[in-house]
Amino acid sequence: MHDKHYRSIIKSITWRLTGSIDTTIISYLLTGDYKIALSIGGIEIFTKIILYYLHERIWNKIKFGKEQKSEPEYHI
Repeated sequence: MHDKHYRSIIKSITWRLTGSIDTTIISYLLTGDYKIALSIGGIEIFTKIILYYLHERIWNKIKFGKEQKSEPEYHI
């Protein structure tokens, strides 16, 4: 079983929203400037959605750590 592309896209967006809020807060705490913090958070949300999506799709093709589901045996 593998994820459909739209599932990977939705996961990418929701994860990035979470991460970007975190990045924005940390940026504000470090700089004390909300404009800089929002700029950093705003830019990285788009770049990291793309990176996460590509990462997810590549890992979806790698067999490492996946189990092959076998068909149940039926005896007559």
